[in-house]
Amino acid sequence: MSEISVAGAGMAGLAAAARLRELGRPVVVREKGTRVGGSMLLSSCVVFRHRELDAFRAECPGGDERLQRLVWERLDDAIAWLVARGAPVVWEETGSPRTIGKRFDPRGVVEALAGDVVLGADGRVDGPLVLCTGGFAASAELVTEHIAPAAPLRLRANPWSAGDGLMLGLDRGAALTAGMGDFYGRNMPDAPWDETELVSLSQLYARFARIFDEDGVEFFERDDVSWSESNVVAATARRPGAKAFYVLDETALDERVRDRTVADMVAAAPAESQVALADLPFEPPPGAVAAVRVIASITHTIGGLQVDDRARVLREDGSAIEALWAAGVDAGGVATGGYASGLAQALVLGLVAAEDAART
Repeated sequence: MSEISVAGAGMAGLAAAARLRELGRPVVVREKGTRVGGSMLLSSCVVFRHRELDAFRAECPGGDERLQRLVWERLDDAIAWLVARGAPVVWEETGSPRTIGKRFDPRGVVEALAGDVVLGADGRVDGPLVLCTGGFAASAELVTEHIAPAAPLRLRANPWSAGDGLMLGLDRGAALTAGMGDFYGRNMPDAPWDETELVSLSQLYARFARIFDEDGVEFFERDDVSWSESNVVAATARRPGAKAFYVLDETALDERVRDRTVADMVAAAPAESQVALADLPFEPPPGAVAAVRVIASITHTIGGLQVDDRARVLREDGSAIEALWAAGVDAGGVATGGYASGLAQALVLGLVAAEDAART
């Protein structure tokens, strides 16, 4: 029985490897970085789906309907599988009326799924291979090529997701999906921050702000901000310096986002990013009382390798490449045109890839 290699030890890779072991297949997990957990380890670890499939389709209109249906239909069972393996649940709900899922402790997920992992290793191996390397958010070169921001984007993820899976797939003849210029990220304070602050410092209140670029152009109407705010991040990435100013009035400061007020989030931003109104490079609008300078950051890419509903990597003609699967955001085409849970995609496609690989 041939050994199956898994490239990457984030949610997708760990889930794939754990499922392969359950199915009795020998597996080796090869992780490029110095630790296990990938970007999941740095996240809030909310794994969710939209309540209705039609809402998922509307949120991500460019996505592959087969893959969206697969993630939507299988996620509840996948979450139950994760819980049964001992992954600790922090919240039983997502905190959003639009979605269903759970919030997990990310370190607990790692402990529940991790077996042996070879650290500091790439995925260039012979034999069956499941690509779970986390997309190409950490590659400045690939981000510039495909996403073309106005300035380099700050990385809001682990530093090892640099497109290795993408390049390995292309080397074997894989096709790319639409949406290579799409990404998920957050507008973060334009100040120093580290990977322990990726969640706590997210400035997640664009829907209550007036949004200006460095030239004083109000480039995004707050009524157009999506519920995830990913569309305003994408727009910020294409403004001068990939930066913006969130300008707030008293009413905005009193608004709440989950368990925090907007005033709480502003206060948490580093002092370097809180801008006195007199120091704005444009005339503040009437009623303004606070301003925060933000910069677009990237968490994960959305375009990637074409896969089918068995997570097999596909060529341009639609045929499957032998013994090659992709899961997580190495597999593109799920959330094209919008935003969905990257961890849900990773969990479901990791399990699907393992189950298909186990049959080889």
